[in-house]
Amino acid sequence: MTQWEKNLAELGITLPPVAAPVAAYIPAIRTGSLVYTSGQLPFVNGELSAVGKVGAEVSVEAAKEAARLCALNALAAVHDLVGLDAVVRIVKVVGFVASAPGFADQPVVINGASEFLGQVFGDAGKHARSAVGVSELPRNTPVEVELIAEVR
Repeated sequence: MTQWEKNLAELGITLPPVAAPVAAYIPAIRTGSLVYTSGQLPFVNGELSAVGKVGAEVSVEAAKEAARLCALNALAAVHDLVGLDAVVRIVKVVGFVASAPGFADQPVVINGASEFLGQVFGDAGKHARSAVGVSELPRNTPVEVELIAEVR
């Protein structure tokens, strides 16, 4: 068991199966020493954890939890491709937040993913990041997260 997997176990988290793509793409791809994940939605057992716009139907706390679930699903995609033991560090996170008019706390929402990756990877989880507000996301999800991981 890798340190990353031990950290997940200490958090009481088991990696889920890779979420099935909802369109024409693959969950993750490796090029050289980098793994890029496709945008991951907050699926739990095949169902979205929340739907709607953040700042309207979805609270900031629920959206932050959705971002954490997106990051967990991204780690599942990385693990399925190369194994978590191959991860050297998380390089970049990009988070999209379906935002109600006037909602401007996208960074707070995407902190759900960033803080989770820090819990799992420690200093190797510190990353560059973008948090982007958008008008719509697939399947009316409130959050979508993708990441880039450096691997050995």
